[in-house]
Amino acid sequence: MSDRIVSDLHICGGEATIKGTRIPVHIVLSHLAAGESAEEILKGFPGLKREDIQACLEYASYLATERVA
Repeated sequence: MSDRIVSDLHICGGEATIKGTRIPVHIVLSHLAAGESAEEILKGFPGLKREDIQACLEYASYLATERVA
């Protein structure tokens, strides 16, 4: 897993966020799902880097591998 994604109970209630920000992973993924390009997201969230967006996708991919009993 990427070291760019963190979870801290004191930041956004423990939601997975991008390290050094208060931007939850699900927000970035929602923007991608809505069809926004990485460039558009980076403009809207100046604190992000392209690597952060990639880390969000990797995190989502990891979560999608969980099996439902």
